[in-house]
Amino acid sequence: MEMERFSYDNRLVKWFAFATMFWSIVGMLAGLWAAIALYYPQINLNMAPTSFGRMRPVHTNAVIFAFVGNGIFMGVYYSLQRLCKARMYSDLLGKIHFWGWQLIILAGALTLWMGYTTGKEYAELEWPLDIAITLIWVVFGVNMFMTILKRRESHLYVAIWFYLATWVTVAMLHIVNSFEMPFSWMKSYSWYAGVQDALVQWWYGHNAVAFFLTTPYLGLMYYFLPKAANRPVYSYRLSIIHFWALIFIYIWAGPHHLLYTALPDWAQSLGVVFSVMLIAPSWGGMLNGLFTLRGAWDKVREEPVLKFMVVAITCYGMATFEGPLLSLKNVNAIAHFSDWIIAHVHVGALGWNGFLTFGVLYWIIPKMYNTPLYSKKLAGTHFWIGTIGIILYAIPLYWAGFTQSMMWKQFTAEGQLQFQFLETVTHIIPMYVTRSIGGALYLAGAVVMVYNLYKTMKAGSFMADEATQAAPIPKVIPTHGKEHWHRWIEKRPTQLLILSFVAVAIGGVLEFVPAFLVKSNVPTISSVKPYTPLELHGRDIYVREGCYTCHSQMVRPFRDEVARYGEYSKAGEFIYDHPFQWGSKRTGPDLAREGGKYPDSWHYNHMLDPQSMSPGSIMPSYPWLFEDEIDTCVTPAKITAMQRLGVPYEKGYADKANKDLALQANGIRINLKMDKIETPVNKEIVALIAYLQRLGKDIKNSQTAEKSENK
Repeated sequence: MEMERFSYDNRLVKWFAFATMFWSIVGMLAGLWAAIALYYPQINLNMAPTSFGRMRPVHTNAVIFAFVGNGIFMGVYYSLQRLCKARMYSDLLGKIHFWGWQLIILAGALTLWMGYTTGKEYAELEWPLDIAITLIWVVFGVNMFMTILKRRESHLYVAIWFYLATWVTVAMLHIVNSFEMPFSWMKSYSWYAGVQDALVQWWYGHNAVAFFLTTPYLGLMYYFLPKAANRPVYSYRLSIIHFWALIFIYIWAGPHHLLYTALPDWAQSLGVVFSVMLIAPSWGGMLNGLFTLRGAWDKVREEPVLKFMVVAITCYGMATFEGPLLSLKNVNAIAHFSDWIIAHVHVGALGWNGFLTFGVLYWIIPKMYNTPLYSKKLAGTHFWIGTIGIILYAIPLYWAGFTQSMMWKQFTAEGQLQFQFLETVTHIIPMYVTRSIGGALYLAGAVVMVYNLYKTMKAGSFMADEATQAAPIPKVIPTHGKEHWHRWIEKRPTQLLILSFVAVAIGGVLEFVPAFLVKSNVPTISSVKPYTPLELHGRDIYVREGCYTCHSQMVRPFRDEVARYGEYSKAGEFIYDHPFQWGSKRTGPDLAREGGKYPDSWHYNHMLDPQSMSPGSIMPSYPWLFEDEIDTCVTPAKITAMQRLGVPYEKGYADKANKDLALQANGIRINLKMDKIETPVNKEIVALIAYLQRLGKDIKNSQTAEKSENK
C-alpha cells in the first residue's frame, strides 16, 4: 500500500505549551496572594481588585481554565495528530481556538477584578464570556472531530475516547449551568433559584472537576505515560471498563456537595451512592496507569518525566478515594465547610493536574525542539521542591479542617458552645502560614521548570512541521475471527460521541426532572417575600465582592449550628435567590440568620474596619463601599429581570422601585445617625447593610407569628 506523506503541526502545540507555562505562574501567584490574605489581611491593600473575594475566583479560573485548560489543549493537539496519523483538520480553526481562549482568559480575569461575577463557583464569568466560551469550545470540537474523521488509523485509541467524552460533556455542563437572565451588558441573574440553582451548580461544579480536570487528563495519561515508559498500556480491557463506568457514574455524584442542606434527601442519597461507586472505575484507571510501569521502575528513578507522572497518578488515586469518603454523611458532617475540602481539592489540582502537566511539558518540549532536556538535575530539583510543596500545602489544611470542625462542635459541660467562631479562625492561622509556604515552594518549582524548558528550547531547533508518512485506511478493513464488541464502536467516532453523550446525560436528566417538575421538592413558605430594591442592590454587592467565598448561608440541622446560628435552613427560604448563596467554605461565620443580630452601625463599622469590631479578624476592609454610589439607573432593569424569572413583584413595580429604595435607605441613614454615624443615603454600604439585615428575617417573622397564634 502506498504511503502518504504529510506533517504534524507543532506550532499550535508550542503556543499552548507557552500559554500553559505562562498561566501556571500567573494562576499560582494569584493563589499565593489569596493564601497569604487569610492570615495577613493587609495584603488586600484596601483595594477592590486585590481583595480576597475577587482574587480567589481569579485564582481558581486562572488555574482551572488557563493553566489546566491550555495544558489539555497542548496535550490533545500533540497526541491526537499522532494517534490519528493526520495533521489537524484546520490550521485556521486551531489559531482561532488558541487566541480566542487566551482572550477569554484575559477578559475573565479583568472582569472578575472589576467585580463582574455570577457568584457561581467555577462558573463566575458573566454571560458575554459564557457565549464566547461556547463558540470557542465548538471551534475546538469541530477541529478535533474532523481530524478524527480524516484519520489514517482505523482504531480509536483509549485517549481519544476520553477526549470525545470531555468535549461533549463539558459542552452540556456549560450550557445548562449558564442559563442566565441578563439585565445589563455585563450582569445577569441565574435562571435557576435556591435549591434548584444549588443542584444545577454542583452538578456542574463536581463534573467540571470530573470532565475538565479528570477525563482529559486520563486521556493524556493513557497516551504520554506509555510513550515516556516505552511500554504498552497494562490492560486494554480495564481501559474499556474504566472509561464507560467513569463517565456514566461521575455525572450523578454532584449532590454530595450538598449533604445536610435544604436539598431533598432523595437527591442527597443519589449523590452518596454514586460517589461511593466511583471508587471502582477511578482506581481501575489509576492501577492501569501504575501497572503500565511494571518492569520499568529503574527508568522511573532516572527519568524526571516518569517521576512526575507516577506522583500525579498516585495523587489521582488518593483524591478519588478521598472524594467518595467525603461523600459519606458522617465524614461530610466533619469535613464540609472546613479547610479539609481545600486540602482535598489541592491534592488533585497540584498533584494530579499540576504534576501530569509538568511531566507532559518535560516530554513534549524536547521532542518538538529535537534536543535533550537541558538539565535532568534541574527537573529533579523541580520534582522534589514541588512534592515537598504539596505536602506542606495539604497536611496543614487537613489538620486545620479537622481542628475547625471539632472546635465548631465543642460544647461545655453546661451545654454551651465552648468556642466563639473567631477563636476557631485565629487558632488555625499557623496552618495557613505553613500552607502558603508550601504554595510558594510549588510555585518556585514551576519557575525552575520554565527556566529549564527555556534553556532546552534555546539549545534546540523547533520543528514547526514535523514530516511523517502513513498508509491511508483501506476501504474494506479485514477482520480476523470473532471481533470484540468494543472494536465496533472504536472505529466509529460519531457513534462513540453519541453514546458518550447518552451515558453522561442520563444522570443529569434523572436528577433534574424530579427537582424541577415535582413541587414538593421545593415547598414555599408564606412569610418569605421578594427582596426590596435596596436589598437586591445589596445582595448584588455581596455577590460582587465574593462574600460567598468565605461565608455560607446554610444552617445545617446539627446541634452546634442551630445553637450558634439559629433555626436550620429550609428549602422554601431560597425561592427568590438568583443565584443561591449557600457557599462551600466557612472562613467566616454563617450569615443565614444575620438579620437583626446587630445594629446597622455594627455592620457599618465592621465593613470599614473589621478588626475594630472583631479583634483578630482576618477579614479585609471595604473602604470603596463608603465612596461608591448605588447605581439606581439599573434598578428597573433588575426588577424586570427578576419578574421574568418568576419573582412576584407587582405589575409596574419597576417604575416605582427607586422610590421604595430611597425610603428604606433613608431609614438606615437615620439609624446610623442615631449612633453618630453620618453617611449619604446613596452609598453602597447602605444597600449592603439592608441586605445583611434582611437575612433570615422572614423565617424569624414566621416563627414570631406562629408563637402569637399559639398564645
